[in-house]
Amino acid sequence: MLHVMLWEGLCDMDYIRDHTEGFDALKHAVREYTPQAAAAICGVPAADIVQAAKWFGAAKAALSFYCQGLNQSSHGTNNNAALINLHLATGQIGKPGAGPLSLTGQPNAMGGREVGGMANLLSAHRDLADPGHRAEVARLWGVDSVPDKSGRTAVEMFDAISRWEIKAVWIACTNPAQSMPNQKQVRAALERAELVVVQEAYRNTETAAYADVLLPATTWGEKEGTVTNSERRISRVRAAVAAPGEARRDWAIAVDFARRLGRRLGNPLAPHMFSYETPEQIFNEHRESTRGRDLDITGMSYALLETMGPQQWPFPQGARDGQVRLYGDGIFPTASGRARFIVPGHHATAEKTDARYPLALNTGRLRDQWHGMSRTGTVARLFNHVEEPLLAMHPRDMERRGLKTGDIARVKSRRGELVVRVESSDQVRAAQAFMPMHWGSRFMRGAGANALTVADFDPVSKQPELKHAAVEVEKLELPHRVVAMRRFAAAEAGAVQVLLESLQPFLERFDYATLGLTGRDDVVVVLRGYAAAPVADGVLDALDRLLDLHEAERTMRYVDARRRVEKAARIEDGMVQSVCLSGETAAQEWLKNMMVQGASADAMRSWILAPVAAPPRGSFNRGVTVCNCFDISEAEIRTVLAAGADLAQLQRRLKCGTDCGSCLPELKRLCASAGVRCQDSGFGEKQIAALSSGSSAESRITNH
Repeated sequence: MLHVMLWEGLCDMDYIRDHTEGFDALKHAVREYTPQAAAAICGVPAADIVQAAKWFGAAKAALSFYCQGLNQSSHGTNNNAALINLHLATGQIGKPGAGPLSLTGQPNAMGGREVGGMANLLSAHRDLADPGHRAEVARLWGVDSVPDKSGRTAVEMFDAISRWEIKAVWIACTNPAQSMPNQKQVRAALERAELVVVQEAYRNTETAAYADVLLPATTWGEKEGTVTNSERRISRVRAAVAAPGEARRDWAIAVDFARRLGRRLGNPLAPHMFSYETPEQIFNEHRESTRGRDLDITGMSYALLETMGPQQWPFPQGARDGQVRLYGDGIFPTASGRARFIVPGHHATAEKTDARYPLALNTGRLRDQWHGMSRTGTVARLFNHVEEPLLAMHPRDMERRGLKTGDIARVKSRRGELVVRVESSDQVRAAQAFMPMHWGSRFMRGAGANALTVADFDPVSKQPELKHAAVEVEKLELPHRVVAMRRFAAAEAGAVQVLLESLQPFLERFDYATLGLTGRDDVVVVLRGYAAAPVADGVLDALDRLLDLHEAERTMRYVDARRRVEKAARIEDGMVQSVCLSGETAAQEWLKNMMVQGASADAMRSWILAPVAAPPRGSFNRGVTVCNCFDISEAEIRTVLAAGADLAQLQRRLKCGTDCGSCLPELKRLCASAGVRCQDSGFGEKQIAALSSGSSAESRITNH
């Protein structure tokens, strides 16, 4: 794109001359990157690259949004630099509607950077490698010096544990036994470490299983302090609920440990250095560390945030408010005050596909789950859109391997393998595949997508290349199948979690297995296990006991020993409460939906254990839930579209896509497949309510 902008005269040469440095070297480098050359690299038509460059260069304001595709790469820093170069070359930075904006995946990611939340950083955007920066922090802390050697970042740390260079590890607020790449190595390192301390709000995460010491910590709703959003706005946060049991706030755990360690080491400075009693005291120290820095907040305080509300940095002492926009004056936080162009160059992915591993695997997020599901995995309705981990593949790649949607396949990389269900997707390009990163060994057999990913990382950011791994996919025949389900009323949330944990060991008893929830108010726990060999009787007996199917007088049972088919169901208060199907599972979907709906089993009693994929009366197959806010299924949406409704009419009739809006992309795809108009109403339910309140429309929409 920059090549085109230079050719078309779309660069702001005055801005480049007055406010930047290093452009000549960049201009020389981009001569090689013609649209045709770039098209061959990225697979985007050359004409589209030219058009995008012209739009960007001619725009009065150009705003770019990017997610983890740029960052999670062995050359992620170069990717980001290339995008920033476009904005600098056109002067599209520091003015309304312009600039590069990272849509990061973590809340308070900005706040973590401000306090130096990496092994090679110090508070207030200081670099540990800079002697001047270290001296400033040493003066603030009242110590002789700050160590000049960086700690190890995440991938480096587990490499060091594997080599036994690190023998004890303290893990807080993260779940590396699910989230780190190359899970085989990570888990082996945790096994080898002499001491693993895990500071966690959930005792059943994958990493907690390796803990020698488990420190119960609070979650976000039980904490207080400050957070910073993507526009540099700092908000005061208060605990919504009290901490449960022995859970403590992270800072309190660290301070307590530091004081105790100081006493054991005979260090008289420990009580002075860790004298904090409240989060406000910690904030005040951080505030002082920012004095004179680009994010100076010495004019902020808890009292100011409580009276004036959230404020943007910088907010130096003496200021009346924060700075709304940075770099509008063309002055940047460098020694020269000029922005620096970086010559990134193009680098291939760390791992290349070949004849043995011909597919490029991408991992990423789903709209309804969060990270490793330690929290969202306890909420049944969040499974209703995507119930289990699925490998999405291009239809031609599936056809070559004899696969169709719903089949089971083995996915292999150079580091590990998984057995998952596959689905055909026209959103995945040929020779590529996609798998969500949320599921780990709590919810499936295996370590999840990161059993496959590479540990190569960017040399500057240290971010691993989670967005590309070379894999192969092969079909598996697993004829011996078990589906076990148990229904719980809304008030039995604790019992749901007990059963989930009790069923987790069964995941390893099958070649393919998933464990999850479905439902909304009432909840159904669902275990699916498929195997190449017959399932042992002991496994079925154990499942029967967990599902309350072991009492003969209260259980319907069908056994065909010759065909190795065994089915059992329990009905209470006229509803199916538990089901276990082994050897023949055709009825699993309608039985599951019948249990979710709490439908009467009286008329269906004689069909509950029958080998039928649909019941003889009634309809329990709604399909996937597209809109979780209003519990609207794909089947309901298709029915309304088939009657001639367009998207706006669909939204008015069913309300789908009018609240949080996360289902809108899928609604538009369904409209397109039905051949109807895809223009939505442009308003969510909350915005409509605000407009009808009688206040200024502009004010209401902006505030929302």
